[in-house]
Amino acid sequence: MKNISVVLSSLSLLGVMAFAASCNSQPKAAAPAVNAAAPEATGVSGKVAYVNIDSLEANYELLKTKREEFKHRQEQMENELERSYQQMQTDAAALQKKAEANQLTQSEGEAAQKRLMQMRQSLETRKQSLTEQLMKEQDTFNKDLKMRLDAFIEEYNKTRHYDYILSYSSSGSSILYANKQFDITKDVVNGMNASAKNDANKK
Repeated sequence: MKNISVVLSSLSLLGVMAFAASCNSQPKAAAPAVNAAAPEATGVSGKVAYVNIDSLEANYELLKTKREEFKHRQEQMENELERSYQQMQTDAAALQKKAEANQLTQSEGEAAQKRLMQMRQSLETRKQSLTEQLMKEQDTFNKDLKMRLDAFIEEYNKTRHYDYILSYSSSGSSILYANKQFDITKDVVNGMNASAKNDANKK
C-alpha cells in the first residue's frame, strides 16, 4: 500500500516564504522575506538585517511541535489504510483459492469480485480524502505561521527601523553572502517562542 502522498517538509518557513512570494501582486503588509538586490548594485542605501530560516525552523518550538503532530497523524492514517489493504488482499486470496477448488458458483464468484472492486474503490476514496484533509490542515497552519512571522517582524521593527529584513537559507536563497553582524535570527526565535508560549497560556 503506497503511503499517503503528503510531504511534511512542506510544513516549513521556506514554504511560507514561497507562499508570500506568490502573493506579492496582492496589497498586504510587508512580508519578512524580501527579494531585493544589494544596495551597492542599485545605488540605494538602507539598513538591512536578515533571518536565517534554517535556524529559525530548528528552534521555533511551535513549528517543531506541529511537525511532530502532523507526522503522527500521517502515520495513523497510513496504518489505517494498510489494514484495509491487507484485509482486501486476504479476501482476494481466499476467493482465488475457492475458485481454483471449484467451490464457487458463477453467481457467487461474480458477487465476490464485485465486492472486492467496491472495497478497492472505497480504499482509494478514503486515501484521497485523508490526504486532502491533512494537506488542507497543513496549508492552514502555514498561513497561520506566515501571519505570526509577519506580525512579529512588524512589531520587532518598530524599534529597530530596518529598511529590509531578508530571509536566508542554505537550501535556497537570493543572498549569496550574509554578514553575521546583521543576523537577527536569535531575536526572532526568542520572540516568536515567547509569543507562542503566551498564546498557549491564554487558552
